[in-house]
Amino acid sequence: MEQIINIKRAYEPASSDDGFRIYVDRLWPRGLSHETFHYDWWDKEIAPSTELREWFHVNPQAEWTEFEKRYRQELQSNPAFDNLKKAISDKSKVTLLYSSHDEVHNNAVVLRDEAVSK
Repeated sequence: MEQIINIKRAYEPASSDDGFRIYVDRLWPRGLSHETFHYDWWDKEIAPSTELREWFHVNPQAEWTEFEKRYRQELQSNPAFDNLKKAISDKSKVTLLYSSHDEVHNNAVVLRDEAVSK
């Protein structure tokens, strides 16, 4: 089975094309209510550690390569990453939802690449 993993901002409307929707941030998306934000799975532990997230937010573009490296290292020993891989193993289409304003430099990008490569 070919699997498609997309990424999308949490603030964009849900679509039937999204497939299985996974929220991948540690913090709830600002301004969205629990009644209106649709997701199928959320485990806060899949997100970067608080320390890594705070370090990255100081200067995201300048530190992107180092953030990727550190987050990938965290994922290797993170049981939530194994849980994520199990949760999507039988899904043909998955959408990773993130709340960052930066569509290029965010944890969903790294997570998608890691999930696809494993």
